[in-house]
Amino acid sequence: MTTLDAHPLTDQATVVHAPGALDGEWWRHAVIYQVYPRSFADGSGDGIGDLPGITSRLEHLAELGVDAVWLSPFYRSPQADAGYDVADYRDVDPLFGTLADFDALLARAHGLGLRVIVDLVPNHTSDEHAWFVEALADGPGSAARERYLFREGRGENGEQPPNNWQSIFGGPAWTRVPDGQWYLHLFDSRQPDLDWEHPQVRAEFEDVLRFWLDRGVDGFRIDVAHGMVKAEGLPDWDGHVSMIEGSEAAFEAAEHALHDHAPSAGGRVDEVTGSGNQGPMFDQEGVHEIYRAWHRVLAEYDGDRALVAEAWVEPLSRLARYVRPDEMHQAFNFAFLATLWHAPSLRDVITASYTASDSVGAPTTWVLSNHDVVRHASRLGLATPGSRPNGIGADDEQPDEELGLRRARCASLLMLGLPGSAYLYQGEELGLPDHTTLPDDVRQDPAFFRTLGAELGRDGCRVPLPWAAAEPGFGFSPTGETWLPQPQSFARYAADVQRGVPGSTYETYRTALRVRRAESLGSGGLTWLPSGADVLDFVNRDVRVVANLGDGPVVLAAGTRVLLASGPLATDDAGALLVGADTTVWVRP
Repeated sequence: MTTLDAHPLTDQATVVHAPGALDGEWWRHAVIYQVYPRSFADGSGDGIGDLPGITSRLEHLAELGVDAVWLSPFYRSPQADAGYDVADYRDVDPLFGTLADFDALLARAHGLGLRVIVDLVPNHTSDEHAWFVEALADGPGSAARERYLFREGRGENGEQPPNNWQSIFGGPAWTRVPDGQWYLHLFDSRQPDLDWEHPQVRAEFEDVLRFWLDRGVDGFRIDVAHGMVKAEGLPDWDGHVSMIEGSEAAFEAAEHALHDHAPSAGGRVDEVTGSGNQGPMFDQEGVHEIYRAWHRVLAEYDGDRALVAEAWVEPLSRLARYVRPDEMHQAFNFAFLATLWHAPSLRDVITASYTASDSVGAPTTWVLSNHDVVRHASRLGLATPGSRPNGIGADDEQPDEELGLRRARCASLLMLGLPGSAYLYQGEELGLPDHTTLPDDVRQDPAFFRTLGAELGRDGCRVPLPWAAAEPGFGFSPTGETWLPQPQSFARYAADVQRGVPGSTYETYRTALRVRRAESLGSGGLTWLPSGADVLDFVNRDVRVVANLGDGPVVLAAGTRVLLASGPLATDDAGALLVGADTTVWVRP
C-alpha cells in the first residue's frame, strides 16, 4: 500500500514541463482520432469501409470530443498494402468513393468543428503508378527510371542484388526486372522506392500537397517520414530494422531511446550510416531539407496547417530534429508507445520526451495504438505487458482480455492527462482488443506472407468496428458483410451498448476529453510528485493525475475530489480514497 501526500507541491516536486500558451496553434494540444477507412464504417454494403460510411459516423467523433480526424490512405491503389501502395495521389480509389465523397466528408467534418488530416505516402509508390509503369517500359538509362532507385546487380552477370538490404516486410529489398536491372523496395515488392534526390520527385509532391490543401485539408500525416533519403552509394549494412510499426525491433529501439535524451540537436549518430542507428536507409540528414520545403508550402495557407511525422527513430533527441520550428509540427512518440508497463520506465520516457521536444519548442505527441501495432488493450494483457507488440499468438500465449482492458483504460487516462497532443486509434474509445485468433486464410497483410507467417502482421488491429451489438456485422455495413471477420466478443464492446452507460470505456473517454478541454490540460505543464516505485503522480495545471501500476492500493487523503477514474474506487474506514491496481485517477490536488 502506498500513501500519497495530501499536499503534494513540496520541495521534492520536480517541474519537467512548463505550461504553454492557451491560445497557441491547435495542433499543439489537439486530440486527433485516427480513422482507418476500410474498417471504420461501410456505406456501400460491400463489406469494406468507405468515405460515405465515415461521413455518416462523424457525429460519433464530435460527441466523443476529439479535435481532428486523421484519415489513413484512401487514394487510388491496387491495395497490395491496404492503400499504402499509391497509384494516383490526386484521386480517391473507387473502393472508398469519389473526390466528391471526400469533399462532402471534409465539409461535414468542418461543419462539426473537426479538422481533417490526410495521409501522404512519399517513400514509395505503387508498381501501378504511371511513373513506374513508364520506367519499366522505357528501360535502363531512361529518364523515367531516374525517379526510382534502379541499379545494376552484383556478380558476374548482375544476378545478385545491388546490396544486402532486407525488406521491412521480410525478404530481399530488391527485385529484378526482365531487362536485368534491380529496383529497391524497402517494403513490399509492389512498393518501389522513389529517388528523392531527383528534383522532379520533389516538385511532384509539393504539387500533391497543394492539391489537397486547396481542397481544404488541415494537414498531412507523413508515412515513413524518416525514409525517402538513403545513404550515398547505398552501402551494405549488416544491421536489422524491422519497422512493421511496433515490431520487436521497434520496441527494443524505444528502450535505447532512453539512454540518450539530452536536448542536443544531434543525438547519437551511427558513424557508418550517418543516421541515428537506423541504418543507411533511414533517418538521413537529407530528409530535413524536404520537410523545410514542405513547411514553406503549408505556410502559404491560413489556418495553422500541420505536418505529422511517422518516424521510428531513436534516441528522442534524434526525433526532436523532425519538429524543429521550420520542419514538421508533430512527431508520434513511439518511445512512449513502446515502453513496458513499468512506472519508472514510463516516468523516464515521459521526462525524456519533454526534454527533447521542449528543446526545439515543439509539442510532445502521445500515442498508444495505431493501425500498425497490436492494440494496447491486448498488448497490456500479456504476461510481459508491452513487450511483444506483434507477438500475440507466438508460443500460444493469448492476452488476458479483462486485465488488458483495465490496463488500457489506465494507460489512456495517463496519456490524456499529459500536456501536448494525443492520438486515438479508432475503436480504442470502445476498449477494443485485437482479434488475436484470426485464421491464416483470411489474413491480408503482406508482412504475414513475406515472412511466411513469422510476423502475424497487422490484420488483428484492423478488424471492422462494432457499432451495434444486435445487428449483422455489428452494424459496420448495411449488409452485415465485413472484409475481415469480427470475433463474437465484439458484441460487448459495441458503441450502442456503451453510449450513455456510466463507467463504460466510451463514456470514460468522453468524460476525459471534456475535462481535458475544460482544464486546458493539453497546453498545461507537468510537475512530478514524490511517489512509490509503482506509481506515476503528477500535477497538470489544477489537476493531479495518479496512475497506480502496482498490485496494492494507493491511498489519497479523505475528501479528495475525484474528477475521473479509469476504474472503480474504494474508501477505507477513515474515508481515505483507495486507488486500486492498474487504475488512473484525476483529482483536485
